[in-house]
Amino acid sequence: MDLFEYQARDMFEKHGVPVLAGATATTPEEARAAAEQIGPKSGGVTVVKAQVKTGGRGKAGGVKVAKSAEEAEQLAGQILGMDIKGHTVGTVMIAQGARIAEEYYFSILLDRANRSYLAMCSVEGGMDIEQLAEERPEALAKVAVDPNVGIDEAKAQEIVDAAGFDAETAAKVAPVLQTLWTVYRDEDATLVEVNPLVKTEDGEIIALDGKVTLDGNAGFRHPDHEALEDKGAADPLEAAAKEKDLNYVKLDGSVGIIGNGAGLVMSTLDVVAYAGEEFGGQKPANFLDIGGGASAEVMANGLHIILSDPQVKSVFVNVFGGITACDAVANGIVGALDALGDEEDRPLVVRLDGNNVEEGRRILEERSHPLVTIEPTMDGAARRAAELAAN
Repeated sequence: MDLFEYQARDMFEKHGVPVLAGATATTPEEARAAAEQIGPKSGGVTVVKAQVKTGGRGKAGGVKVAKSAEEAEQLAGQILGMDIKGHTVGTVMIAQGARIAEEYYFSILLDRANRSYLAMCSVEGGMDIEQLAEERPEALAKVAVDPNVGIDEAKAQEIVDAAGFDAETAAKVAPVLQTLWTVYRDEDATLVEVNPLVKTEDGEIIALDGKVTLDGNAGFRHPDHEALEDKGAADPLEAAAKEKDLNYVKLDGSVGIIGNGAGLVMSTLDVVAYAGEEFGGQKPANFLDIGGGASAEVMANGLHIILSDPQVKSVFVNVFGGITACDAVANGIVGALDALGDEEDRPLVVRLDGNNVEEGRRILEERSHPLVTIEPTMDGAARRAAELAAN
């Protein structure tokens, strides 16, 4: 789950990361009131910042400096409702202004390739950090972080030395990096990024802009994280699937996909996309992994979610019987069809393989549902599903 900047700021503050005052507003009037409260901390200057989960806000005109509360109100009126890379601005953050002397960059993220964590740091922060990383990678220090140790005093010193900070600044930055590590560890994050991490004219180190991604798999340890979800922006089908404990992701195709196991479902997406090229570019409509359990209830819930998508023209059920045998899966499909009744109004292609496959196919053939087609191979089933979607 990606956080908005204001949520990251609040999380930083909770853990003791140095940040500036900030408040959110959804109307120009609220922006003015916030600026009246915050502005005096920085000589009347505030920054109006669009709250969207994408980069490039500054270049798109979504970050503006206001020198008075009246100007903050005016700028908020311009930014609210703005489209930034497909994201409509519904909230702005009114942030305390800062007299910036230098801008730096810092992030810590999950390094999946090395099964570890990676800290990245540069004395050249700001909007063009991606360009810096591409054109002058030597200017971006990359330091491996042992998950069992984290960023302690020695590791923080290693990072600031690798980034090229002078001794005086390094002594101020290193403790902040240790605190940011605390955010990463204690909140079960997969990314904590500060760009820019600034040194003010007074010599203070401030996290001026933060980006945080939280690991949804650790949500059971953080009941407070639920309040951070942007429920208004969530796809309604994904929200409904989440309530049913289904691993569902909405895509933009026409072939609904149900499978058991993330690897099998990912492979199914590929073969459907490949087969769909023959039939006018049919594509997968979703990712749905029902896991090891394919009971009638689970199957019915999955089909209900998929059939609620008007873009879906056919459904491909691709199951490999392992711990859950194919006959149990077939009984689940039959039970789901009975439970759904008239709601099942689109063709269903089923491919079963693995444990007890012959019995599973027999159960489906005996049910003889007019909309169900049984295919023996994955490629054949994908082709048939794409053909039915096209027709």
